[in-house]
Amino acid sequence: MSEATGNTGVLGDVGLFDIPTLIRPYEAYKKLRDEAPVYHVPELDINVVTRYDLVREAIRDTETFSSQYDGFLQASQRMAFEAAPADVQQELLRINQEMIVIPPTMLTLDEPEHTKYRSLVSKLFTGSQIKKMEPQVSAIIEEEADRFVNQGNPDFMEGFAFPVPLRIISDRLGIPDEDRPFFYDAATAAAAGLRLSPLPPEEMVRRARLGVDLQKLLVRLIEARRVEPLDDMITILANSKLQDEDRYLTHGEALSILNQFLVAGHETTTSTFGWGMLLLCRNPHLQEEIRSDSKLIRTFVEETLRLEAPVQGLPRLVTRDTELGGFPLKAGQMIMLRYGAANRDERQFENPDAVDVHREKAGMQLAFGSGVHHCIGAPLARQELNLGFPALLARMADIRLDSDRPEPEAEPSFILRNLPHLHIKYRRR
Repeated sequence: MSEATGNTGVLGDVGLFDIPTLIRPYEAYKKLRDEAPVYHVPELDINVVTRYDLVREAIRDTETFSSQYDGFLQASQRMAFEAAPADVQQELLRINQEMIVIPPTMLTLDEPEHTKYRSLVSKLFTGSQIKKMEPQVSAIIEEEADRFVNQGNPDFMEGFAFPVPLRIISDRLGIPDEDRPFFYDAATAAAAGLRLSPLPPEEMVRRARLGVDLQKLLVRLIEARRVEPLDDMITILANSKLQDEDRYLTHGEALSILNQFLVAGHETTTSTFGWGMLLLCRNPHLQEEIRSDSKLIRTFVEETLRLEAPVQGLPRLVTRDTELGGFPLKAGQMIMLRYGAANRDERQFENPDAVDVHREKAGMQLAFGSGVHHCIGAPLARQELNLGFPALLARMADIRLDSDRPEPEAEPSFILRNLPHLHIKYRRR
């Protein structure tokens, strides 16, 4: 049972982190926004923030609401570990001893340490750099769109949404062609660690082994780039020195940054491709309306990000006794900023549950966060999505769900909102 912090009322019918609610959260989000916008979940000892204005307030007050929430992520990993059989736990512990320890870097640090690391890679995501990348990104998208349509794969996620961002982030990182098949498998497994779908014991062990082997690959590439630099992200991380410190990144620091880009660089874009395609299936009138209008494509992308935020929420650590929206919070407590709820707040967005390709200020959505922790890869993600949907619509018409397959639904996760499968039908243009 969960109750509102600072409230006497109990909303016991809102199991916010129950599996069915994680799959279909929006009714619960609305109930919380209206009745308890700061909501204590005793099972996780966390306060969930669902109203747009309060989420924005907390994001901006980085001194009071710290990004040093490693403890929450470790607790989530511990829950999955403790659910495994004893023999599997022993094997996982053995594999874990081979892992390089990963220190906090960008995502879970505050200023000034956060910028110290972020500044090393921010040059890859400037407006001019993203524009420079456009021909390469467009070529990959056109090639993958042709392949998807020609192969006739009914699963859009497998046929297009997964491979496109993986290829692009692999290029940016500098993963050699011969290592791509392994890298794709390992990167997908890394992102899957944030989901709650139960795994067979052998799959848990396989993914742990992949994690070790992925570290070994990346360390090998870091060392190689120090000898022979190339134009990629690994080269930058391998050869840059931290501000005010006369040293290169440790392997752990470099791996920490690279791990964040593995998830942010492909998982969130993959998810948005999937949810956007599902919106086109469920709103067929939009297909023709946006097909040849780049402005409407951009708004459609922002609406997809708003309606189905690929990162539903991230925690913050309360550093001092305070209040948020009138609700008292104690130092040491955790809050969860629920972007997926804020993005459907009718106080901020008119008719918030509908896709509106003419919505003004659609970019006010919080799918990429805001402030100092605004997603550094957001410009690349938007570029991929704004090029990807026109490429698909140029080749496909009458896109619809395959009625012979189960209704698509999200994979449960505390953090991400992923669509694992999307079987569609269409007519080739």
